[in-house]
Amino acid sequence: MMARMKARGRSETHRAATPLELFFDLCFVVAVAQAGRQLVHALAEGHPGHGIPGYLMLFFAVFWAWVNFSWFSSAYDTDDALYRVVTLVQIAGVLILAAGVPRAFDGDFTVVWFGYLVMRLALVAQWLRAARNSTGRERTTALRYAAGVTLCQFGWLALLLSPDAARPWVFLVLAVAEMAVPTLAERDHQTSWHPHHIAERYGLFVIIVLGETVSAATVAVQSAVDEQDALGDLLPIAAGGLLLIFAAYWIYFAVPIHLHLASNRQAFLWGYGHYLVFGSAAAIGAGIEVAVEEAVGKAHLSVFAASATVTVPGALFMFTVWLIHSRHQKRNLAQQLVLPVSSVVVLACTFAGHAAVLLAGLAGAVTVAVGATLTARQGQALGS
Repeated sequence: MMARMKARGRSETHRAATPLELFFDLCFVVAVAQAGRQLVHALAEGHPGHGIPGYLMLFFAVFWAWVNFSWFSSAYDTDDALYRVVTLVQIAGVLILAAGVPRAFDGDFTVVWFGYLVMRLALVAQWLRAARNSTGRERTTALRYAAGVTLCQFGWLALLLSPDAARPWVFLVLAVAEMAVPTLAERDHQTSWHPHHIAERYGLFVIIVLGETVSAATVAVQSAVDEQDALGDLLPIAAGGLLLIFAAYWIYFAVPIHLHLASNRQAFLWGYGHYLVFGSAAAIGAGIEVAVEEAVGKAHLSVFAASATVTVPGALFMFTVWLIHSRHQKRNLAQQLVLPVSSVVVLACTFAGHAAVLLAGLAGAVTVAVGATLTARQGQALGS
């Protein structure tokens, strides 16, 4: 049965992610894994100048496709048969994109562009459906979204036609254009995205990315042990990496954020900033894989460089989570300083040689302990 697509209420109670949204997120794991795997190969071969820009571009493609769907579904999810079918088409586009990631790292973005085209056709159809069932400023906003997404998709053709040296700059211009679409589309009317629902959706994607990180690191350690019998060298990396991932989970979910998302300006800055949160979380897993390969002599880079593949994204995750997420809930200077200081400490662990990953993990654990202690003391002070 097909329902009338109308805006959801921002004041809906008990609004939670649907099974279809969870399935959509799960399918993105494939694309995240592909991007991470290519980053590992590039870094392990000693080609950071190729691997890091490629990862940043491909991860943005994954991130932005997820963002487009998530904010639309928060405002207009009807969960009827037509909505489900169109969402499944978007999932098919995600899988096409994931299949094209290896080629994109070699400079051929054709498959990725086609996967984006499939997703974008479905998304534009959703916005046109929303426009058809609305009036006034709401209808104008939906039509602006449909037009903006369409124009940007045509714009991405420039990435296929540009020479290799120009592609990072073309990408940057188009990424800015993509992120400008919501701001321009909603300048007269704010879509009715749900703060609690959006916060939950982002949190669930953090869990999925961290889960992929654990999986990738586990496979790397298992393969190294089977091939090299180097358990003694790998245990510190495995333990430190696991502690860092656990700390990342704890740090992100230590504070509620939905009450901060009161306007488009606050929510968009928070939502866009998650590009670095998601990207750094996924890169931690890639870094652990590189550190494992270096420990068993399979990577063509120094101990310092291998350590940096873990500590840099770990520090970036902590600092970015503080900057866009947790600082809005901190009540005193001591609480505000925990994550910025910890990010510097994790970064300093890069210089610790083979102990770098373990020390970074321990620094993450201390960060959690200090943060929890300060929060508990504040609660006791307020209760007394």
